[in-house]
Amino acid sequence: MSEEKFRRLKEDRALRDAALALLKADVAHLRADLSGKSMGERFMDRISEGAVDVFDEAVGVANNNRGVLATLIAAVLVWFARNPIMALFADDDELDDEDGDHFAGEPDTP
Repeated sequence: MSEEKFRRLKEDRALRDAALALLKADVAHLRADLSGKSMGERFMDRISEGAVDVFDEAVGVANNNRGVLATLIAAVLVWFARNPIMALFADDDELDDEDGDHFAGEPDTP
């Protein structure tokens, strides 16, 4: 029975030594990884990787929905150009009436 215990002790010791070697290798790898970059550089790397992933996803969605994207861009352009567009369709008489209701130098009130 002592031979069985001795063999098991050797196996357990070999298993422990293998686990310790693996742990030491992981710690050495972690130290090498951490010593290369500062905390801020690692943070910026992760942020930039995330931004690249989001951009790639947006490009993929835009490619799949070109019609929706074109409609959205057209709506935004029309929104910003709404005043000049409305001025094209307004009567000159309406503009004169609006301007004639106020005295010179008096601010417009709603």
